This record gives sequence, structure tokens and C-alpha cells, in this order.
Amino acid sequence: MRARPSRTVSMLVTSVILTGLLVPGAAAQPVGDESAPGPEAVAPAVVELDEIPAEPPAQPSRPAARELFGADCDTTIEGSLVTANCHNSYPDTDLLRLHVECDRWWDVDGDGAAVPVGPAGRVELTGRCWKEVRSAWITHQRA
Repeated sequence: MRARPSRTVSMLVTSVILTGLLVPGAAAQPVGDESAPGPEAVAPAVVELDEIPAEPPAQPSRPAARELFGADCDTTIEGSLVTANCHNSYPDTDLLRLHVECDRWWDVDGDGAAVPVGPAGRVELTGRCWKEVRSAWITHQRA
């Protein structure tokens, strides 16, 4: 078992690193009454209170939120068989594909055909490998 460094040691190392990054910036500051040329060396800005509007300007309308989409799928792997039960609870048709990645190098991975699932529709997708399944997932596409 490896020993983990304590939080104190981690904080000490972090503070040393940050100090090393800040010191060169502090050394570059002008000495005494010298002022560095830049925007702050210019005369201070004057704000006329009469020019400030009584009400804030009208905000542009926000873009419409992305419409919810995509069937909800429960995927189970039992040995070499993959089953996905999907339900589309949205008003748009969803094209579902089942992808199966097999564990053995010689076993062919499978990408299923697109299956349309309409609003309030249900579908069961199945796939398999000859031996063990490494992973399985569903992809969604708007119809």
C-alpha cells in the first residue's frame, strides 16, 4: 500500500509554487513614486449622474431552451446477450441504434440498424457476441 501525502504537505507545496509564481511579478513593480504607464495613469473617469438611465436597458430575449429529446433506455448484459428496453416520452421520433463491443479480439462488434420510436413508444433492442460483452450503448438521432 502506498502512503498518501498529508493535506498539510500538499498545502505547503502548493503555497511554495504559488509564491514562486507571484514573486517575479512583485519584483517588476515600479519603485517609489514612479507610476507605470497604462490606463490607470490617465486622468480618472468622470461619471455624470444625469446620464445614467432611471431604468435598466431592456434585455434581449433569451434564446429558447433546447427542446428535450431522447428515449430513456435500460440496458442489461447477461453473458453474451445485450438487451435494451427503451421508452420515448417526448413528442419527437427518436432513431435508436444499439452498439455492442465484444471482449474478444476475434469477436465481431455489432452496430444495429436505426429503429424509430415514436412519441410514447416502446422498443426492445437486442444484440450479442459469441463470447463476453465488453460494453454496450445506445445512440439517439432525431428523425
